[in-house]
Amino acid sequence: MTHRQRIEALVGLLLGMFVAFLSSTIVSNALPVIITDLHGTQDQYTWVVTATLLASTATTPLWGKLSDLISKKLLVQIALTLFTLGSVLAGLSQSVGMLIGFRVIQGLGLGGLQALVVIVIASMFSPRERGRYQGPIAAVMSLATVAGPLIGGVIVDTSWLGWRWTFYVCVPLAVIALLVIQRTLNLPVIRKDVRIDYSGAVLIAAGVSTLLIWVTLAGKNFDWISGWTFGLVGLGLVLLAAALFVESRAKDPIIPLRLFRDRTIALATVASLAVGVALFGSAVFLGQYFQIARGHSPTAAGLLMLPMIIGSMLSATVSGQLITRFGRWKGFIVAGATLMTAGFALLATIDAHTNMVLMSGYLFVLGLGMGMTMQNLVLAVQNNVAPANLGSATSTVTFFRSLGGAAGVSVLGAVLSNHVTDLIAKGLSAMGIDTAQAGASGAGLSNLNDLPAPLADLVRGAYGDGTARIFLVAAVMAAISLIAVLFIKEVALKTQSAFDEHHGNAPEPGTADASALSVDDADAGLTEIIAAPAVAGTPDGPERAPGRDQFSNR
Repeated sequence: MTHRQRIEALVGLLLGMFVAFLSSTIVSNALPVIITDLHGTQDQYTWVVTATLLASTATTPLWGKLSDLISKKLLVQIALTLFTLGSVLAGLSQSVGMLIGFRVIQGLGLGGLQALVVIVIASMFSPRERGRYQGPIAAVMSLATVAGPLIGGVIVDTSWLGWRWTFYVCVPLAVIALLVIQRTLNLPVIRKDVRIDYSGAVLIAAGVSTLLIWVTLAGKNFDWISGWTFGLVGLGLVLLAAALFVESRAKDPIIPLRLFRDRTIALATVASLAVGVALFGSAVFLGQYFQIARGHSPTAAGLLMLPMIIGSMLSATVSGQLITRFGRWKGFIVAGATLMTAGFALLATIDAHTNMVLMSGYLFVLGLGMGMTMQNLVLAVQNNVAPANLGSATSTVTFFRSLGGAAGVSVLGAVLSNHVTDLIAKGLSAMGIDTAQAGASGAGLSNLNDLPAPLADLVRGAYGDGTARIFLVAAVMAAISLIAVLFIKEVALKTQSAFDEHHGNAPEPGTADASALSVDDADAGLTEIIAAPAVAGTPDGPERAPGRDQFSNR
């Protein structure tokens, strides 16, 4: 692929990435309306989000492993098709149960897109060169993650659209991405005689799903310390232990355990897990805070998140350009994790009456940290692995970030629900109202507007004060990620793409030729190698060494 072809393919991939992340957040501001319209409960509110994260998290390692074995282009197309199908069905849902089920189908495609887009980009661009595009990549992720609630709010507030279009709006974007990728992406397919570790994939997915189901239901459907807890936790741990056993003996494991011998990968995984808990878990409830605690419309709630979008895009773009220029990345990750921790700590001080200008400043600080942290962690891991393990390593980091997100939504949702319940009970007692009678009335999110004004104000205030506790937990998790990245050893960024490194089409990193190699030079050299006339040995070209991977331009 020439430089122009790679840029054209990058546009299609970024559109696919935008669709994937947009779908995760676009429903957040629409959820109160959806739950009310479909007569759902607070527990189902969380499950609509968790179902997608659960499916995407459980399947991410499998998508990553498949990308090391078969056509990455085909896999991206399959993931986009699954996502589109799930989106259409979700928009047709007639009950919350149906919606949750169709969100699982969305999650299957989402897991593929989250892992594969980053893997394909790494195959086309070297780590050093990728810093140049780190800004647009991180900006797309941040824009989709934070602009989703704004778009969802506008759709819900538009009478002739309605909440179902929060799912339909992603369909044309996914189709356009599918067509662009079909026309522009032409990566070689490495042919390997290997077996996919299906047993490991099933055990990992089952173990993770069991533990996430426990986290979601504990404290609401049953006590944290109960027979159900011991049963689900025990089953989840047994399944994961079996997965470790299988993975340690598999010829081609889904998650190669040897990767964790590398300090950078191990620490980046810990940091990604903590970042997932902090970012996904807290972002889901920001829309709820603005709408319920502060009384803003869904559209206004989305607009109030703009400081975070601006901060994220600014820091992602600037840090990406500087990484490409200087080839250094650790300082930016450390600075990002520090700002993210500070942002969450500041947000942990809010209540139902916090000045909105001050709130915007807190969100801007958080956005600056997000932009410098999320994708640069993936870059550090991709720079440290062999091309043959690129897919597995990338999907492993993405897997743990998604795992943290799914667990974060569940755990922080439980923290918020329990804390809000306590605050409401105390408020009712102070008003001289019997809490048992108040609970029997069935007051909740679905009928908040029907409550008497004093009770409605009490509930809104409880959500405003209770949200601060979510950000406090997120600040602790962000601090854990900061500690992890402090111990990561910085390695100079490679100047070869994964394809070039695998087939030796460019000079080795660290040599004079490598440092002087431009993008156009690399393209010219690669074109010359592919277009070279046949030489003695075989009718099609030189004989390959025994055992060397065969590849074709498909």
